Amino acid sequence: MYIVCSDLEGILFPEIWINVAEKTGIEELRLTTRDTSDYDVLMKKRLAILHENGLKIQDIKEVIATISPIDGALEFLNWLRENVQVVIVSDTFVQFAGPLMKQLGWPTIFCHSLSIGPGGMITGYNLRQADGKRRVVLALKGLNYQTIAVGDSYNDIHMLQEAEKGILYNPPPQVVNDYPEFSVTRSYDELKALIGETLTLLP
Repeated sequence: MYIVCSDLEGILFPEIWINVAEKTGIEELRLTTRDTSDYDVLMKKRLAILHENGLKIQDIKEVIATISPIDGALEFLNWLRENVQVVIVSDTFVQFAGPLMKQLGWPTIFCHSLSIGPGGMITGYNLRQADGKRRVVLALKGLNYQTIAVGDSYNDIHMLQEAEKGILYNPPPQVVNDYPEFSVTRSYDELKALIGETLTLLP
């Protein structure tokens, strides 16, 4: 049996933090896991910026409410779900994910959570588990699933490496250069074709 583990931002939705940066004018918030491989450093930097600028959870939720799926993403996800089981595996947070999952028809998502202070300030973040994306694939292997993993950033690499088939979708050049072993796709049609081909080739 097969299952697809797909990242969320960059695959199905635009990057949340880039949208926050554009809304607030804080350029430093444009940094994402496409730019750095150290998620802890990235999140601590983001939280520090939020505190420096007095931004609260509601400010980010207001930005998220304006975000729509990438053109073609819902059709791609519907095609996937007609052909194979799908799990969204993301480094976003449950406090962010609800409105996005609603737009996709409520697929299953594994992600993290935030700690919120009484005034709505984000005081910290809580990993679902360390190396969580790879651990999802390992757990599914323990249930006798074969996995196809789709991602675009440094934080997806361990998941792609653990899967039977790892696919990069619209990755930045530096990720492609650092990990040339993965197939690279640039459109949903290319991604569908490669996943369909992989499903027929996997034993």
